[in-house]
Amino acid sequence: MDFPSLTTERLLLRPWRHDDLVPFAALNADAEVMRHFPACMSREESDLLAARILQHFDEQGFGQWIVERRSDGAFIGVLGLARVSFEAAFTPAVEIGWRFNVAYWRQGYALEAARAALDFAFDQLKLDEVVAFTVPANLPSQGLMQRLGMQRDEAGDFEHPRLPEGHALRPHVLYRIRRP
Repeated sequence: MDFPSLTTERLLLRPWRHDDLVPFAALNADAEVMRHFPACMSREESDLLAARILQHFDEQGFGQWIVERRSDGAFIGVLGLARVSFEAAFTPAVEIGWRFNVAYWRQGYALEAARAALDFAFDQLKLDEVVAFTVPANLPSQGLMQRLGMQRDEAGDFEHPRLPEGHALRPHVLYRIRRP
């Protein structure tokens, strides 16, 4: 199946290539990038995640794109859409998520890429709603959610079912955005 690419003023959101596995693994091994996740990933764990992302594309026709800078092809990170793969009060749902290299933080790249992904979600996939979630301490991601026009759903905040009871990262905040 051919996966669509999305183009913005500065970015290309494109399908995966085999040579993306190395920079993706470096991204997943970066302690600062992974600060709000349970742990950094080994190369094997990162490759397994990439395989799940590609399987999601195959099964759903959408997923997390590679985000690269158009001016020089630099690998910025990943951003895209995924069906939430666990049960919660707000599921079934499609989430938008991102993970960018630290060198590209605070330059508007995530906002630019996320707007393109949301446009795709609403215009091409005809979704009625997209959600996003993170831990309460991840204020930069929450700020991005707000800049995208997402609204916090405090009643929807939840305990992440894939983390054990009492884990510091188990509480999550939920944001939503509806099709315009």
